[in-house]
Amino acid sequence: MEIGVRILLAFLVHQVAQVGGQQDGRHEGCVPGFQVKQYQVAYSGPFQKGQPLIQVEFDDCAGNEDVVFEVSDPSFQVDGDLNLVPQRDVPYSGPVMFIHGLSAHADDMAQVDITDLPLKSPHTLRDILGLGQTLPYRSKRSLLVPPIIVTENQRASFPKVIGRVISSEKSGKHIFRLTGPGADQDPKGLFIIDTATGEVSVSRSLDREDFDSYELQVSTTDFAGNLVEGPASLLITVIDQNDNRPIFKETRYTGEVLEGSPTGTTVMTMTAFDADDPATDNAALRYNIVRQSPDKPSPNMFYIDAERGDIVTVISPTLLDRETLPTTTYELEIVAKDMAGSEVGLTGTATATITITDKNDHAPEFTHPLFEAHVHEGLTGVVVNLTVDDRDDPATGAWRAVYSIINGDPTQSFEIQTNPDNNEGMLSVVKPLDYEATALHKLFIKVENEDPLVPDVGYGPSSTATVEVTVLDFNEGPVFFPDPLTVTRMENIPVGSFVASLNATDPDILQIQSIRYTILRDPAGWLSVNPVRGTVNTSASLDRESPYVHDNKYTAVFIATDNGSPPATGTGTLVIHLEDYNDNAPYVVPSVARVCEDAHDMNVAIVGGRDKDLPPNAAPFKIELGKQPGLDKMWKVSRVNSTHSQIMLLHSLKKANYQLPLLITDSGVPPLSNNTEVKVQVCVCKKNWMHCSSAHSHSASLLVLLATLLLALLCL
Repeated sequence: MEIGVRILLAFLVHQVAQVGGQQDGRHEGCVPGFQVKQYQVAYSGPFQKGQPLIQVEFDDCAGNEDVVFEVSDPSFQVDGDLNLVPQRDVPYSGPVMFIHGLSAHADDMAQVDITDLPLKSPHTLRDILGLGQTLPYRSKRSLLVPPIIVTENQRASFPKVIGRVISSEKSGKHIFRLTGPGADQDPKGLFIIDTATGEVSVSRSLDREDFDSYELQVSTTDFAGNLVEGPASLLITVIDQNDNRPIFKETRYTGEVLEGSPTGTTVMTMTAFDADDPATDNAALRYNIVRQSPDKPSPNMFYIDAERGDIVTVISPTLLDRETLPTTTYELEIVAKDMAGSEVGLTGTATATITITDKNDHAPEFTHPLFEAHVHEGLTGVVVNLTVDDRDDPATGAWRAVYSIINGDPTQSFEIQTNPDNNEGMLSVVKPLDYEATALHKLFIKVENEDPLVPDVGYGPSSTATVEVTVLDFNEGPVFFPDPLTVTRMENIPVGSFVASLNATDPDILQIQSIRYTILRDPAGWLSVNPVRGTVNTSASLDRESPYVHDNKYTAVFIATDNGSPPATGTGTLVIHLEDYNDNAPYVVPSVARVCEDAHDMNVAIVGGRDKDLPPNAAPFKIELGKQPGLDKMWKVSRVNSTHSQIMLLHSLKKANYQLPLLITDSGVPPLSNNTEVKVQVCVCKKNWMHCSSAHSHSASLLVLLATLLLALLCL
């Protein structure tokens, strides 16, 4: 919209100028201003002072008297012959500049494009600045604010004029003002404007890596501060210089490649960063390998893509053999150079360490086809260490060995494990060997790797070996059979009765040896053993109720000793299961009962029978009053169940202690009876308090009580 307005205003200005020219007698059809609006200058090197570049065509249709030309780049001017000439040596120019022609009869603008500049950018400056392909005419009372280009890192002295803002107002009647970041905002004071002429200057050296452009606002005011023109945007673009070296994020990079990899295999990628403008060669990096260590078998084992930084293998797969290379680690010195790698480019350096990793291309091989070992019978543990060679990388699955017994161990008496420190196979006996059964064991062992071999490599004959294990004879102790020996006997059998016959044999069947028996442990001292025949007899009565008997079983341990050199012993256990005999009389519990003298309930207590014997020599029990005469006149015993009975009083008694005779009989054959007494305490009871006599019981005065009772009955 703004461009359209400017074009419309420019058109109206030209129409007014044409009308004025006709009135002033100017040539009819003459259009005041530049007759050619756009020019081109080819850049072939620095512009020399005073050397004309082009001649512009300008006609104000009134003789070109008092025409003033202003160039957007103050390093250039238009002379009296309308030539565009440098006012000083100019080594570098922006890609575009503008010429403003002004007289009393004309006000016009032309554009000059500088071509073939060394600056390589994907966009033209006009594209970067957002300008159209042609510069529209500006209207009266408007600011002409051409974009400004300034190179970073300029040297003193400062300030330096870098451009100019053109006003349609006559000089001396207004004041130029510059605002925005870089002027009156941070970073303050970088750019200043001449309030009278509109010349824009930079006050110090710029760094494009801090800010690559600045967008400011330009306006003019009268001396009273009233806005006359603007504000208009002023874009200042900072042109890059090659002032930053390429930098690698790390000084050392690590990568690895599998041995035997095809030529062209990518190992790793090196990446450097350059802070300069990425749209220029200042940040166009090229990579190169300047050193390889070691340089064997070839100094050019690897190649780096100059633009991408990819490191790839150049060496053939056959030579890339970890087992034949002088080392498994190679160090490359990588240089990154900007300016697309030209001689004037800046460089950065990093180191790439490449490790040749192993693949399982070598099968493990036994160092010997036959291994021998000796072991005493009856012992366990490691008997021999099997050694292998493997050229693959140690501490990897391609090197670690896995051993297995493929034949010769039907009883699984052996086991083989890998020593993680040296990769040896540790062959162990896990079940004791018997010399008399097998004196020589021949085992066939296979070794493999944890990782599978590569397809073109297999396990050969050297990956198997034979192990001969010789068993050494040892005087073994006699062995009892069965162990334990269990027999059943009745308790209380006569002393000297036969209990059992021990049976111990000597495993050393190839030797003729005799065996003698002794007692090792007989807790109750009930047994004796014949030292030659091994017969066991009783030396004391067997008692099932003894504390040495548990769960009706009595346990004794015996020793059998051979006459070998040195003598060997073995132990055997005899378990005697004791059957019960009715040899324990029953008894009554509890032995004490209490009752209140004024109690209405005449039940004294419930008593039960106990017997150390087992059924049927125990319950059911018969509990009854003793045989003393007259007891049934005062007491009564009633059966509750097979083990308990109820004691009752038939008459009240005074406070005292009484011994009640009872007779208890078990159910054995023949039965056993026991005369026992229950102490009955007749007490004085009041609420929760019971007072009983501590005097002796009246067991002997029951007849007196009976006589007293009879006398009382007669008195009635």
